[in-house]
Amino acid sequence: MKTIQAPRASAILYWLLAGRKQEHPWLLPANICPIVPLTFMKARIPFEFVDISATTLHMDLDQAEARMRKRQFAGLLWAHTYGAPFTPGSFFSLARSLHPEMLIIDDRCLCTPEFEVSSTADVVLFSTGYAKIVDLNFGGYAFVQENVHLQPIPLKFNSSDYARMEDSWKSSIRDASHFTYRDCDWLQTDAELPSWDAYRNQIEANLKPSLSQREALNEIYASRLPAEIQLPGEFQRWRFNIRVRNKPAVMRAIFESGLFASSHYASLAGVMSGERAPRAELLAGEVINLFNDHRIDAKKAERIGEIVLKHLS
Repeated sequence: MKTIQAPRASAILYWLLAGRKQEHPWLLPANICPIVPLTFMKARIPFEFVDISATTLHMDLDQAEARMRKRQFAGLLWAHTYGAPFTPGSFFSLARSLHPEMLIIDDRCLCTPEFEVSSTADVVLFSTGYAKIVDLNFGGYAFVQENVHLQPIPLKFNSSDYARMEDSWKSSIRDASHFTYRDCDWLQTDAELPSWDAYRNQIEANLKPSLSQREALNEIYASRLPAEIQLPGEFQRWRFNIRVRNKPAVMRAIFESGLFASSHYASLAGVMSGERAPRAELLAGEVINLFNDHRIDAKKAERIGEIVLKHLS
């Protein structure tokens, strides 16, 4: 596989899509990062959302297979919910047997960065952007099969356009209103980057401290919070994830105490498409991501644990 490096992982995704003016849509999980469908919109490539499985929390493979057996799709993007490492290799093989020309992207942007990958996917994508496991505040890279065409395309970039685009999609998600895409110079595909060796060295130098920090803070959360609200261990590296019935009250209490947590990722079905994804919507309505990175320390993690316990319904 060849290695591709870019200012952002979404730039690599755009390069893969922009040269493929296809009428057939792609399949995306409904709980994907909003930047992914925005990149499809910028490249003018259609897509459909697939709901998640209530059991695995990843894309519902039965639903995806049923759609692929009915009509043609140009591609499949698999994302690892909350960075869980599971990759459905056998499903990738099934998808390719149904649609030999289908492009398969294994989106590992929330996963631990790797440099030796073995995958039946056409593209394995990683990110070192903001709030990723290795947070360099820039950068993405991918391993791409030799037969996959990818043409780097420079785009004009305006940070104000990016800020406005971010405000727009966040507002739509918050209000559960339909998002209308208006193209602008929001996607940065061209910037001065370190050499591949220097970039890799940066990632490797930051990886061990990042994982150590996460393990230490995860231990605090896991030891203080009820096991029944904790997601399984495979979902707990990127953030420490809990699932509660009264999420708004818990989130409000955390922020009112001068601390913070996050809410990734909302279902985009109904916001960026006319579809609905009830299981993704239910998950998004209950999961809180507790930070376990350099933005928080042990005392803050202990305090957040106390607040969550106090406000559990």
